[in-house]
Amino acid sequence: MSELKLFNSLTRQLETFTPVHAGEARVYTCGPTVYNYPHIGNMRAYVFADTLGRVLSYKGYKLTHVINITDVGHLTDDADAGEDKMEKMAAEKAQSIWDIAKHYTQAYWDDIKALNIRQPAHWSIATEYVPAMIAYATSIADKHCYELESGLYFDTSTVANYGALARAKTEDGEGRIEEVEGKRHAADFAIWRKTPAGETRQMEWDSPWGKGAPGWHLECSVMSEALLGLPFDIHTGGIDHREIHHPNEIAQNQARCGGDHSGAQFWMHNNFLIERSGKMSKSSGEFLRVQLLIDKGFHPLAYRLMCLQAHYRSELEFSWEGLQAALVRLKRMVMAVANLKARHAELVSASYLATSESKTLKHVQGDVAPGISAALNDFTAAVSDDLNTAIAITSLETLIGLKKVDAAQHLAAIAEMDAVLGLNLNSLTRTDLRIRPKAAVITEAEIETALAARKDARAEKDFAKSDAIRDDLIAKGVEVMDGDPLGWDWKLDI
Repeated sequence: MSELKLFNSLTRQLETFTPVHAGEARVYTCGPTVYNYPHIGNMRAYVFADTLGRVLSYKGYKLTHVINITDVGHLTDDADAGEDKMEKMAAEKAQSIWDIAKHYTQAYWDDIKALNIRQPAHWSIATEYVPAMIAYATSIADKHCYELESGLYFDTSTVANYGALARAKTEDGEGRIEEVEGKRHAADFAIWRKTPAGETRQMEWDSPWGKGAPGWHLECSVMSEALLGLPFDIHTGGIDHREIHHPNEIAQNQARCGGDHSGAQFWMHNNFLIERSGKMSKSSGEFLRVQLLIDKGFHPLAYRLMCLQAHYRSELEFSWEGLQAALVRLKRMVMAVANLKARHAELVSASYLATSESKTLKHVQGDVAPGISAALNDFTAAVSDDLNTAIAITSLETLIGLKKVDAAQHLAAIAEMDAVLGLNLNSLTRTDLRIRPKAAVITEAEIETALAARKDARAEKDFAKSDAIRDDLIAKGVEVMDGDPLGWDWKLDI
């Protein structure tokens, strides 16, 4: 099997993955700040992290994946400025901050499920680790921190090569951190934020530096160490984390360990999802959420496929036309797999069909057919080459299209590839992909009744009536498909 090579943002090069602990892969992913619904650009990061985890499992590693939930401490500006996002939303909605966190955490988990993202080994909730954060800060405060009226700050000059991940010393560095009065250096950041005099926060704790709340960057260092140990294998996040949040984590990890190690062997970042209309912003009102895609009649796995069609380090432009194309591609794969099952039903035992999702080629008798072997080799090479899912998908389609190969091998190989891509091809049906748009003005029962009436009209050669029924269905957003076993589909408005 091909060596797994991954791009390390810290070294700016592809490197062979060699785990810290033999046979294991320990991965930490920066999770959401649960003050609002995640938009589809946020969710691209979790499709990427899930794909990474699936590839590591495919390569035989025992995976321990941690995703955190930030329910305190993240300010409205990543560069240590502005209000706490959680406190601000709670004030705007006049609700308990704990209720805000619970609601948006569940919304995020609903999107995780919809996109077929596997559950991590741990969901680490920031507020559950505050005592550990205080202990962590106390352990590094004497050598690496200083206190201001507003809180405890980390002195970035006390660690080696601060900002190397952010490319601060190269021409493509972003330089987003601004001077703040009282700090020793512009890049210094808050470890602990004191509650201002005369102000009461819904989330605040006692600490050696006064009542307050932890800084956002501290949370991930504490939880990754607690659940994965230092050093661990891979830390993932969006490319926006590469400039401030992750360099600050690295500084804390260096201070904690008393050396220059960043805390993770690999730092990996997915690129942005670009949307030209401005609806990616959460301030735009009806911003682009997974639920909005569903409301418009798109199956969420079409969005997953759309993400996989681009390399995770490339910008991906979202458009409704692009999502429609991904849905069509997914439909073709789902129909092809269903046809394979039906075509080979006589040759494949009922017990195999019932459990084919758990079958692998190891469970199938006989030598693997050359075509299957070649497609699997191409697939493995693609995902081993820094998760090149775009090429991997074409290998899957090549595999699906093979003719005159053993049924058990064919379906098992498809399941093996799909276990990495997470498209649920084994269980998904074409009917599952027919999602009722929220704006639909006709029910499925009414559609079936109309189609039955149209069938009767055609049998009686009353083509005027038949055409009138069809035109009425089209006007109501229904695509009539004569000769197709599905019979009809929603005509999606893009």
